[in-house]
Amino acid sequence: MGNSEEIKELITKETGIAIPGPADSIDDLKILLAEKYNELIKTDFNGLVHLLYRIDINEAKLRQALQENIERDTGELLAEMTIERQLEKIKSRQQYKSDENISDDEKW
Repeated sequence: MGNSEEIKELITKETGIAIPGPADSIDDLKILLAEKYNELIKTDFNGLVHLLYRIDINEAKLRQALQENIERDTGELLAEMTIERQLEKIKSRQQYKSDENISDDEKW
């Protein structure tokens, strides 16, 4: 599965925003991303909504997570959901690549 730098690069590629600092681990990436999200919550909420749309965060899941985790830091929650979504995309791409290696005789 993807490492933290790979996820960071995907987020930057999809959103056009640079996440400052090195992401040596998923936890580091979560902290950096949470800071960025909290900044956007304060300064550019519409931009944040657009960003989450571009990352393809499920709106219903987001609403439910926010309602169920009222006491949690919103930026941190958004960061976790973003990382989870990027991991899903990486897994899907790897699975698709595996499917391309199947011989034509074995494909349906």
